Amino acid sequence: MKPTSPRAARRQAAKFGKGALTLEELAQRVAKARVSGVDKARVERARRILTSYLQTAFAHQIPAKDVLAEMASGKAAWRLGMAVRDELMKSPPKVVQEAACAEGCAFCCILNGGEGGVITAFEAEQLHTALTPLAGQPDGRAWHPKGCPALDPDTRSCRAYDARPMICRSFISTDAAACEINAEGGKEMGAGLLGNHLDYLLVLALCRAALKGITQVQTYSLADTAALGVAGADGIADARQKTSALEIACHDALVAATA
Repeated sequence: MKPTSPRAARRQAAKFGKGALTLEELAQRVAKARVSGVDKARVERARRILTSYLQTAFAHQIPAKDVLAEMASGKAAWRLGMAVRDELMKSPPKVVQEAACAEGCAFCCILNGGEGGVITAFEAEQLHTALTPLAGQPDGRAWHPKGCPALDPDTRSCRAYDARPMICRSFISTDAAACEINAEGGKEMGAGLLGNHLDYLLVLALCRAALKGITQVQTYSLADTAALGVAGADGIADARQKTSALEIACHDALVAATA
């Protein structure tokens, strides 16, 4: 029976020891992994990024079970997405230089999307842990019905800033007024996601495909995870999304990147 969670994958890897997948076998699985419905060039870029991660793990003699656990939890996708973002910021593109984003401008934190934001298990655990101590306090929904629960309702600043997921780190806008309109369902130009976000999602999708039959690579709702955290709930299981959520997120990010 295959493991049903990243934690189960870690237990299996520890249990079987030498019988677990090797880094070479993981690399072979990544090479064969497929992501349907997305431009091939974009997928191949993500594959190169993930392959580089595996090569680095091999060079530093990181145990395959640890690499598998990071791939399953989404930590690998998060690490790689952050690396791409950091590289991007070394020579900030015009959209970053002209960003209208400022503290307290939280229209991007109104979570109107049907899935409430797609995040990895690693990010969900980090966010939940950061918000649990705030249980019982007023949250962003006191400012706006669909405001992110991580927000302070008075200052509209994020109370889990250091634990914010990739989608929060990738959002950018050159027009705050457009963000306000879009938060209520509009489609104004000027707001979107940095390119590293698509890389992050596609790396995660490749991890899911590569680990098929070994363990599940879950995604979680940002909105639901934050709500569970501020409610003091035990765990993030109720924020788990359907498999299709990642597929939809990849498609939407691709559309945004090519718009």
